Amino acid sequence: MNFLKFLKKDEKKPEYKPTKKKSEQTEEVAVRKGEIGEHKIDIQLSQLPKEYKYINDLLIPNPKSKSGYSQVDHVIVSPFGIFVIETKNYQGTIYGSRERKNWLLNGKFKMINPIIQNYGHIKALEAFIDKSYHDHMYSMISFTKRCTLKIDMSLREITAKEMVIYDLYFLETVNRKAAILKLEYKEPIISNSNIQHIFEHLQKVNIIDPKVREKHKDILSGNVKQHDSTELCVICKKPVSEKVKSYCLSNKKFNGKVYCYDHQKSSS
Repeated sequence: MNFLKFLKKDEKKPEYKPTKKKSEQTEEVAVRKGEIGEHKIDIQLSQLPKEYKYINDLLIPNPKSKSGYSQVDHVIVSPFGIFVIETKNYQGTIYGSRERKNWLLNGKFKMINPIIQNYGHIKALEAFIDKSYHDHMYSMISFTKRCTLKIDMSLREITAKEMVIYDLYFLETVNRKAAILKLEYKEPIISNSNIQHIFEHLQKVNIIDPKVREKHKDILSGNVKQHDSTELCVICKKPVSEKVKSYCLSNKKFNGKVYCYDHQKSSS
């Protein structure tokens, strides 16, 4: 009997491992897919011509944004222009047009129009880039091949200033675009020394403080409440809500200015 008790003491009970909630599992999968998508872009960025400079995950001040900052996925400074890239890691069918405020994922889930979103990033970048280069900044939205794009065909054209592409063809698209610009302008728009200057300046203004970055994410995700907007209409000086402010700043026709509801009509 004592011998049997001794054997039972040596038996190991199975280790308990708590099961993760489905939402946690989904979030982890989304993060992994996002990291894979970013990695594919990073590999292609490393293959750019040596005279090009690029910076990833740039966080810069933007007093017109909800959080006070703009986070840009990638910026490429080349002899023939500056490419501002926003990457998207969705899976499904994307429906959208250039002017629509929201695009749809699988016909029912709303997402911010990435063209408008990246326009805001470009306007924020303009504060740190010489004015002579503002007309040579190009918007590029990169989706993974897990998406089917049903969008304006004009956004898929290589000659467009605002383009939507698949991440697999990112490097090819940048090279083709640069070749077209080279044919158009003949001589480089940005000298090698100015490419270096822009690159170093963007590195300097890039906010790397993890607390600031975390707060920026929390505000965008709705985890941090914002104070009521103190923004005024540029014409009548009437206070406008945060919603009206966001609408004006995300709409190209208002050119970065904020109008009350009445003056939105007269300014359009």
